[in-house]
Amino acid sequence: MVAVGKTEFGEISIRQLSKQFIDTDGGLLEALSEVDLEIEPGEFVSVVGPSGCGKSTMLRLIAGLDSATGGEILLDGESVEGPHYTRGLVFQDPTLFPWLTVRKNIAVGLEARGLIKEQKGVIDEYIKLVGLEGFGNSFPHQLSGGMAQRAALARALANHPRVLLLDEPLGALDAFTRMQMQDELLRIWNERGTTMILVTHDVDEAVYLSNRIVIMSPRPGRIQKIIKVDNQYPRSRNHPDFLRLRTRILEILHFAKEIEIGYYL
Repeated sequence: MVAVGKTEFGEISIRQLSKQFIDTDGGLLEALSEVDLEIEPGEFVSVVGPSGCGKSTMLRLIAGLDSATGGEILLDGESVEGPHYTRGLVFQDPTLFPWLTVRKNIAVGLEARGLIKEQKGVIDEYIKLVGLEGFGNSFPHQLSGGMAQRAALARALANHPRVLLLDEPLGALDAFTRMQMQDELLRIWNERGTTMILVTHDVDEAVYLSNRIVIMSPRPGRIQKIIKVDNQYPRSRNHPDFLRLRTRILEILHFAKEIEIGYYL
């Protein structure tokens, strides 16, 4: 049976990563340019930046859903070549199969790998992990947005990935549910030790969740700055250190107005 406990590895090495697309006029559109990034096993890293800076493109490349124009991505020293269960991906839309129950949605990956029979009972463990006890036989249309996203998380985690890739997974939720789900992500991260890479437009979310925050420049996407978050968990959104770091990131992104806070990092 797949254990719901700690993940053993999950080191990501991104080296000189570039990605170009052909635009509608037949020209080349440079989405990413020479991105270098090292992510340690068990880290929680958030990626922020303006729209169109290549954040989601980078996540898709790590997932193996697209191919790089240049450079390479390594997971635990092995080159990323196409999708693999060791890299789980959760989108903003839960993308659950509407004709399947929560239980069967979570089991999809294990069934595809032919493991569901030998791991009988593991689905209940993941339902419990994401707090969906009592909803295993419910269909997606019977779930709230937050519950559907929990089911999507369980489906990704059931394959025991070394890295969980999160592409704005909480963006469609209301503010209260979003904060609840942030705490759930932290709880699951602490229990599992899975490396997590989150793409988000929400600076507060990045500061609340992350060990490090990667700030991307406008297209072509490059890493403008990497900020280490030293604030201890659990974090308070009203703590001066939290607000100070939030202000610093907004200033780097050129979104902040002049704010007199009396001190800077």
